[in-house]
Amino acid sequence: MKGVLILAHGSRVESTKNTIGAVVDMVREKITDRPIEIAYMEFCEENIEHGIKVLADQGVTEIKVVPYFLFEGIHIQKDIPEEIGEILKKYPGVQVEMGKTLGADERLADILTDRIRG
Repeated sequence: MKGVLILAHGSRVESTKNTIGAVVDMVREKITDRPIEIAYMEFCEENIEHGIKVLADQGVTEIKVVPYFLFEGIHIQKDIPEEIGEILKKYPGVQVEMGKTLGADERLADILTDRIRG
């Protein structure tokens, strides 16, 4: 079974979870054929290992990790893949594919334009 792990950076400000939670709820309304979980790289209990475990416990064997990050920085290039590699040693039947960051996307420019004009 396929599943999705949406990965945010995390924050010490607890209310930031509400923002990503709202976005993920919107995604869940659009994608209903697979479980979708949220994980945070740091500062939160719902870390990457927790997210993988929750999905694996639901029978997910193929996880697409989609970073809710703008840039392809060191976390995306090195830190997160290394951490996932270590975690997957505990879940030998689970495969992970890394998705792309939000990056330079026309839709983000549209949102920014709307914020400027609004």
